[in-house]
Amino acid sequence: MTVNATSRWDAADYGKNAAFVPALGAPVVELLAPKPGERILDLGAGDGALTVKLVEAGATVVAADASPEMIAAARERGLDAHVVDGQKLAFGPEFDAVFSNAALHWMLDPAAVAAGVFAALKPGGRFVGEMGGHGNIATLRAALHAELAARGYPSGSDPQWYAAPQEFTDIYTAAGFVDVEARLIPRPTSLPAGVAGWLHTFRTGFLDGAGVPDDEQADVAAAVERRLEAAFRQPDGTWLADYVRLRFSMRKPF
Repeated sequence: MTVNATSRWDAADYGKNAAFVPALGAPVVELLAPKPGERILDLGAGDGALTVKLVEAGATVVAADASPEMIAAARERGLDAHVVDGQKLAFGPEFDAVFSNAALHWMLDPAAVAAGVFAALKPGGRFVGEMGGHGNIATLRAALHAELAARGYPSGSDPQWYAAPQEFTDIYTAAGFVDVEARLIPRPTSLPAGVAGWLHTFRTGFLDGAGVPDDEQADVAAAVERRLEAAFRQPDGTWLADYVRLRFSMRKPF
């Protein structure tokens, strides 16, 4: 399994349009409850905005992400950051905890991720995180696919793994984890840059794969935004998207 081809990131654009992602990850950090002296792997760390919070708690943190551009941004924050495919983790049992926020849904071989995380943890170590869950951005995705179809583009699949709790639990239990807890959290989420800005940040790679030329992508994004105005635009002019998160915790047995 290779890195998701639609996972294409621009660190500056992400920092401008997607700062809400690490900001809304604060409850997941609280669930992890990092302790001074712990060694933690941040899986899918992105530009490291949330990784910094783990370091500030006194943990020694290794940041891992498949995007060289995002890892470069994380290193600029002074983090110990490495380009790593989360589906091909090669760490031994060296971490007290693994943490992940808004990343696992980009990794399309979840069994490989689970096996790698299990191997990376010390006995008794915990895995805590959050990802897109079943039903995440269903309305937004439908509007995007409808617009592409109207323009004659083969939208195909939009490859993310938005897991249901039981599906997620079964995979991680099979990998050897115990005390697996996973639950869906509907979380309507404000899009600071609107739908068009969100699409530029999160779906440029998908539009590339669908064959949409660079000079047409902004027009496609604007058209999708118009399709969603009645559903997503609030009276104050802000945009609210249909996010659903899957929050989880588990541990490796002693």
